Amino acid sequence: MNPQQSSTVGMTFEQMLERVRYEGAYATRAQAEESVRAVLAAFGRQLTGDERVELAARLPHEAAVTFTSQIPATEPLTGWGFVRDLASRTGGSPATTRWDTGTVLRIVAQLAGEELLGRILTQLPSGYALLFGRAELTQAA
Repeated sequence: MNPQQSSTVGMTFEQMLERVRYEGAYATRAQAEESVRAVLAAFGRQLTGDERVELAARLPHEAAVTFTSQIPATEPLTGWGFVRDLASRTGGSPATTRWDTGTVLRIVAQLAGEELLGRILTQLPSGYALLFGRAELTQAA
């Protein structure tokens, strides 16, 4: 079974890294792990409340520790602001950081499930749906 077809339920950290490596076309497992840790730490600064707790419970243990080790920001960033902030913290370009973010958050979306992901996206400012591989839907005023 290729990594893309494997189930995300009960995924180990090693399996998560392999999925990210495969889907992100990273040359090494270490590159995939670096991206996972950077994106999850940054995302941990954005999400609060019950959704934060529920998402942490669905992540592999090592990923949950990285995610919850960050104190949430008082002012959440937009999706593009999130990518720019992460790029400045990691020294990456906005384009490669956007790739890393999308690769990791698509796996996180699978682990979260549709219902939780919907609540997460409702809580966050605009621009995150695309990072999770979803359409950015807006309501007419």
